[in-house]
Amino acid sequence: MTNLQMYHNALKTEYNSYRESHLNGRYITGSRIAPLLKKLGEYFKIYVEGSSVQKRPIHSIQLGNGIKRILIWSQMHGNESTTTKSIFDLINFLKVNNSILESCTLLIIPILNPDGAEVYTRLNANAVDLNRDAQALTQPESRILHECFHKFRPDFCFNLHGQRTIFSVGATSKPATVSFLSPAENEARTVTNTRKIAMELIVSMNAELQKLIPNQIALYDDGFNLNCVGDTFQALGVPTVLFEAGHFENDYNREETRFFIYHALVVALNTIASHELTGSNYQDYFSVPQNDKCFFDLIIRNAMHSGERVDIAVQYQERLEDGKILFVPKIEKMERLNGFFGHKEYDADGNAISNIDMSSIEAGQESDFIMLNNAKYSLLKA
Repeated sequence: MTNLQMYHNALKTEYNSYRESHLNGRYITGSRIAPLLKKLGEYFKIYVEGSSVQKRPIHSIQLGNGIKRILIWSQMHGNESTTTKSIFDLINFLKVNNSILESCTLLIIPILNPDGAEVYTRLNANAVDLNRDAQALTQPESRILHECFHKFRPDFCFNLHGQRTIFSVGATSKPATVSFLSPAENEARTVTNTRKIAMELIVSMNAELQKLIPNQIALYDDGFNLNCVGDTFQALGVPTVLFEAGHFENDYNREETRFFIYHALVVALNTIASHELTGSNYQDYFSVPQNDKCFFDLIIRNAMHSGERVDIAVQYQERLEDGKILFVPKIEKMERLNGFFGHKEYDADGNAISNIDMSSIEAGQESDFIMLNNAKYSLLKA
């Protein structure tokens, strides 16, 4: 066993003592975190900051009494739940490791979009993307976050999201398991000192995560949009970091990625607590590769279809049914897919492919099974 493997195992063993066992899978809602919030009220301050469109409560948790103030929010998009699990793991860690809380005060909104979380959609109940509402503030959830920002007056903001399985680290066969961004403040994407401080924080997290998931960390696109919350808060002079929880091998429930986000949060908070970040050590930020979109969930290579040899790309559609998230296979592309990778790949070796009823497969259809060389073949997630 290498030193890095031993380090990973030691961190994972420690993490398992903090992992919140009541939160698992992808479907995380307000009702699922309610009992946890009630218990946390014995340790920390729990507030109801307001209500969603459908009058679900939006809670915050305040921890610590240090002078450095960090605002953290998750599930702005209701179907991006991995980071919410990581937040509760982090809080369990902070309950027994309070040195961070001596230097820092945290205000955490675990689910900003409880209506979207309930039906597992990106948008809120008015079909608005809250991450495009930072200027207009048309939605109650947007106004609550805006009010928390101005009331709490943070020194740092952590904007926690999840990204699809399509993302790669550049044009490589490595998935972007964790992505970061120091958002732009203007159209020119000027590297201001505020951005440099956020970049410096990302550099510290990247250095630690590379020990656990080498070459699986990327940077999200920094195209400027002031309607996005991160861009708005960065433009207001508060160093803001975007966290994106992505895919790890065979981890569709994002339990491994949950650990990596948790560890990144611990590193970030320890860095803030123990250093005065000035933005002077930001240069290594630009050595982190950019996200690309080079992945499909499954690729069947070299299949014969209508007399041509093609690659068949399958992408899983996440669908809520009876309180569980199903991963429904959908045929996305039928063409030569050079430069693309599958999280799983199979070689049809020139054999014919069709639907179960022997009809022709078409892009856009949903299929659990296909026929490959006259044998039934499952497209379902293992």
